[in-house]
Amino acid sequence: MPAQELTLGVTLAVLGAGFLHASWNALLKSAAGDPMLDTALIVAGSCVVGLVALPFVGVPASASWKFIALSSAIHFGYYVTLAGAYHHGDLSFAYPLMRGVAPLIVTVLGVLFLGEHPGVKMIVGIALISLGIIVIAWFASGRHSPAAAGWALANAAIIALYTLVDGAGARASANPIGYVTWLIFLEGLPFLAWIYLRRGAASARYIASRWRRGLAGGAASLAAYGIVLWAMTRAPVAVIAALREVSVLFAALIGSFILKEGLGWRRLAGAATVVAGVAALKL
Repeated sequence: MPAQELTLGVTLAVLGAGFLHASWNALLKSAAGDPMLDTALIVAGSCVVGLVALPFVGVPASASWKFIALSSAIHFGYYVTLAGAYHHGDLSFAYPLMRGVAPLIVTVLGVLFLGEHPGVKMIVGIALISLGIIVIAWFASGRHSPAAAGWALANAAIIALYTLVDGAGARASANPIGYVTWLIFLEGLPFLAWIYLRRGAASARYIASRWRRGLAGGAASLAAYGIVLWAMTRAPVAVIAALREVSVLFAALIGSFILKEGLGWRRLAGAATVVAGVAALKL
């Protein structure tokens, strides 16, 4: 049974994972290309990095393979709804909305399926983090169409599902790093095959011409999720799910200071709410 106390070490590790997650999303955003193919580029990079790492991470316990199979299927839906959200709306709106709603769903489902019952302090922290992230999304510049919101909310539900599945799988694996490495390698293959069927050889040429960006983003993606799954073996899944979404705050700051996007006082207020949520979880 994982420890129910959120230690300082676990908190800092998950915040670091959030920064890595924001970094590869900023890399994706700065590409300014086709969102579907740029997503495939990062997925391809993750598969390659995962394949290279497989000989060094060991094989997770047999009890965890059913979770890897289920998570791989769920991740296919994640990539499809992600592409739909980015097709109908801007990244600065869709991404925070997806990431902000997911922890709320994880909290409810964690009670029902994992038997986790966060205390009042943890519930307040999760709610503040989600609220702050949603505020950051809602006051982003760009398109806020009902279709964009619908795709983003569907994606949030899928994020919640694979978070719960992978949290349980990592615990059953006795080797969280091995679990995430095998998962990252395997779950991207169906999506890449689907992209190739839809886009043909042009998709392969697109990925090959940008392979350095794909490997960098893929390595950051694998490392970020590996830290998160390791943390889920040591603290409640709902708490880690909320903490990792601080990546949205990092993304907003990167967007403001590096990509020269606007921030504004409303989004700053959302950022302050996220920080208050993190403090509530840890104090």
